[in-house]
Amino acid sequence: MAQRISSTRTALVQWWSDLPPGTRDAILYGVSAVFAVFMGAFSSALAQSRWGWIAAGPFAVAALVALFASRIRRADQVAWRAVLAVALTFGVVVAPLVVEVATREPVGQPEVWVIERSAMYVWHLESPYRSYFSSGHLVNPTQGVPRYESFFPYFPLMSVFGVPSAVDHRVSGPTDARVVMSLCTMFLLGLSLLLLRAPPSTKLRIAQVLVVLPTGSVFLATGGDDMPILALCLFALVLLQRRQTWATGVVMGIAAAMKLTAWPFVLSVLLVARDRDGRRSWGRLSLATGAIVLLAVTPFALHSTHAFIANVLEFPLGLAGIHSPAASPLPGHLLTNWYPPLRHVITPVTFVVGGTYLAMRFRRHWPDSLSESLRILAVVMTVIICTATATRVGYVVYPLNFWLWSWVFSEDPSSSDEGVVLVETQVPSR
Repeated sequence: MAQRISSTRTALVQWWSDLPPGTRDAILYGVSAVFAVFMGAFSSALAQSRWGWIAAGPFAVAALVALFASRIRRADQVAWRAVLAVALTFGVVVAPLVVEVATREPVGQPEVWVIERSAMYVWHLESPYRSYFSSGHLVNPTQGVPRYESFFPYFPLMSVFGVPSAVDHRVSGPTDARVVMSLCTMFLLGLSLLLLRAPPSTKLRIAQVLVVLPTGSVFLATGGDDMPILALCLFALVLLQRRQTWATGVVMGIAAAMKLTAWPFVLSVLLVARDRDGRRSWGRLSLATGAIVLLAVTPFALHSTHAFIANVLEFPLGLAGIHSPAASPLPGHLLTNWYPPLRHVITPVTFVVGGTYLAMRFRRHWPDSLSESLRILAVVMTVIICTATATRVGYVVYPLNFWLWSWVFSEDPSSSDEGVVLVETQVPSR
């Protein structure tokens, strides 16, 4: 059975790698169009449903254009594919985002309003951590919103995306947190691709996964706060590739001071980071990263410690006594619905068992490259997402991007058949 699965996988990988890059793009855009229609028809979230109906047409057109262009023009593959990707970005990111923020009653993911509200508190020198659950009652709830929106499940630096809105005092518009997060993501992506030492085709695939395909576009258009975190992670990897140790630490510190999901990435980088002389540089990275996190977090953690813990740790883990809208039907959530006491067991057991396994693995073989560390991280993040009692299916963008980057930052991405699927290879012109 295992041999049959392996041979099937190898055959699929070989089939994919034999296709011209433009044809691969056509397939990806075609599948994206189907996904967009599915989101438009069946998503219960108005913002995502609206994105689906707007994005389905551009994806379908892009698929046809890519298929046609790949058949009539073999030369300059990257050039026309990049132009098509940029044009598609306007259709699946910019257009839906403009529609979302221009409506009189804006809709989006709940974290948009949570971030903007937290920025308002910070702008007035108040703590964004106000609500917590005590003795069966929610303390300091935010009036007029669902109870779960009273929580700010991030580290303080996430509030920066809502500062323009706090200053402008608009419900929506150009200063909307979604616009700010999307612009930051695009800027960091562009800077990363400019500095990245990789073939143009590889850079294009990174941009497609992070921004153009539904793995990025739906979140950029509706307010996914994970996109700037991923962009910061990519920028940190590029700086590490160029042996900029202190700069890498600062960027990782900024990401870690925004959201807890950046912490596994930081730890994985610390395992293998090296400086210009080939020496391990985890000490300097830890110092730079830790300094940023401490400066950003300590004042708020000390000001309202109990509320800070309830918001940043207990609420995301489903332990704050409040039902989270992030509860997707994944194994961890399904098990806790079947037997609620497991809510306080699954997460600790996952960390203990997973930590023990990783410790034993690292004792036998310490990861010796950034590529290997990112592959391990992709697996770890997948396990955490599946076992968390309150999480979103959308968090799969983390392991997906980490897996892609593991081949991008490999010394020879084409040395493995799996890498061919993710990292483009050039097709000679005919």
